[in-house]
Amino acid sequence: MDSVRGYPLLVVIDPVARSTDGEAVRIAKDVLCAGAGAKICLPEGPEEFARMLARRGQRRPVVIGDDRALLRVVGLLHKERELAGVPLSMVPVGAPATVALSRALGIPTDTVAAARTVLDGGERPMDLLTDDSDGIVLGSLRIPCGETGRPGPGAAVPRQSSPADPADAADPVDPADSVAPRGGPAAPGDPADGDGPWWRPYARTARTALSLLTAPAAGHLRPGDGRTGGRRARVPGQRLRIEADGVLLADLDRPVRGVSVVPGGRAGNGPGGGGELAEVVVHWPGGGRSVRTRARAVTVSGADFHYRADALVGGPVRTRTWTVQPGAWRLQLPRD
Repeated sequence: MDSVRGYPLLVVIDPVARSTDGEAVRIAKDVLCAGAGAKICLPEGPEEFARMLARRGQRRPVVIGDDRALLRVVGLLHKERELAGVPLSMVPVGAPATVALSRALGIPTDTVAAARTVLDGGERPMDLLTDDSDGIVLGSLRIPCGETGRPGPGAAVPRQSSPADPADAADPVDPADSVAPRGGPAAPGDPADGDGPWWRPYARTARTALSLLTAPAAGHLRPGDGRTGGRRARVPGQRLRIEADGVLLADLDRPVRGVSVVPGGRAGNGPGGGGELAEVVVHWPGGGRSVRTRARAVTVSGADFHYRADALVGGPVRTRTWTVQPGAWRLQLPRD
């Protein structure tokens, strides 16, 4: 089924979207309700979210929210082994960084355009990666995980890397940056607020100096970094063993700077033409020539490492295998 006009919808509005941009949520509801019979659900938490999705009946689920809301729905359907039979639609609502995955998948980030895509777009089979712990990856997998953060719902969505160097998204955050984000509000108790300990500015200066002194030991400062106050250091190489379909790409005797795995590289001419593959890229420290290949399964082993699967951080683990599942889910996207 392509157009869903006249078919019943289950519109699940993530609570973060309601608090972030209520106007965009209202516009999306108006467009959807004008074109189809829609049941509006306003879950207050993950448990209620899962319960509403389980009681959808014949209604087609539509998610209004950010990337985490989309990942939550896909994860729930995958866990219940119903993902392949339930086409999904998405209206992204949130800051650009929080809907980066949706944009990469081809979903319009304009609210009206996305809502109209739900009604008049076409279903597309989409690949994903599954790992040996039953986790999923829709857009990209990166090792190391990038910005520091707690695994699961508390983790931050990674910044977008430039096409020239995708592994730059795996650079760590300077410890001094966590004290007060540039251009953002002062931290609680910051002297800029008018109260707080007199020694806090000196402590911050000491932390900044320490980070600058220790950066060369961890890697090296990024030459010609165009970022304001570029104090970031490259991630030191990790010793990992990386295999793609049984072929060794990297071993423990040579550190790697980063690994990325993206589902969706094609072998042949689409479904039935050799199967879907993932694009695997291994980056070396010091700007060495990256290793690129395509594979159905990728295994990474080594000392405890974290990884970033879309917007979530996993690990630490010592070994993990990701396998491409061709056409494992269906997404409503604009027609060509």
